[in-house]
Amino acid sequence: MTSKVLIADDEPNILISLEFLMKREGYEVHVARDGQEALDTWRRVRPQLLLLDVMMPRKTGFEVCQEVRQDSDEALRSTLILMLTAKGRETDVVKGLALGASAYMTKPFSTRELADKVRALLAGPLPGAA
Repeated sequence: MTSKVLIADDEPNILISLEFLMKREGYEVHVARDGQEALDTWRRVRPQLLLLDVMMPRKTGFEVCQEVRQDSDEALRSTLILMLTAKGRETDVVKGLALGASAYMTKPFSTRELADKVRALLAGPLPGAA
């Protein structure tokens, strides 16, 4: 079964690049251009992984992450979340992980590193994870 990946980013060039990369890696890809669209698409598509920008209109990535983790549907609540953002200060990383992000990567990023991280997340629990 092909894993579904939802990419949420308001920057068109990044969205196109990530969509191309994830399709090339063999994933079924869906896109959202703001936080509210990300939540709506997430509920409809039920992806295994959400690639989530932090700075987006309507709802921030932090707000989206928090809503995902508080959803009443356990299957939806367990969606993997990879925060992918320019907000790389330690406080931002800590906040993202505290809100329930599975992993956090800062822009700019290596496409190979991102593809490896996505593959690892979708393969199962991270080493040392509870």
